[in-house]
Amino acid sequence: MWQCGVCNYIHEGEGPPDKCPKCGAPKEKFAALDEKRVELVERSRLGNSLLMELDSHFDVIFELAQLGIEDDLDPACVKLYQECQEFATFARQSLKAEILNHINKGKWG
Repeated sequence: MWQCGVCNYIHEGEGPPDKCPKCGAPKEKFAALDEKRVELVERSRLGNSLLMELDSHFDVIFELAQLGIEDDLDPACVKLYQECQEFATFARQSLKAEILNHINKGKWG
């Protein structure tokens, strides 16, 4: 793997590209990633994809809970649905913060 020193684009290949596909920097601006950094990129891809997969389910949870609130079967159910909506909102915001932390630490591959 090779990383652009200008925009941090990661290229996978035997050598760097002639120019960065993202920012256009010449191949001289690319540096080979060491084995430890390559492992971190690969691990971060898994972890970040899991976070994004979780995020894709929060809309469904929120909408299902809204239907339950509107159904209004009884106060205990409505309370539980409201708590589910609150949790989905909290979890999504926490997830976004965690992804931002990964980006800031260079753990986004």
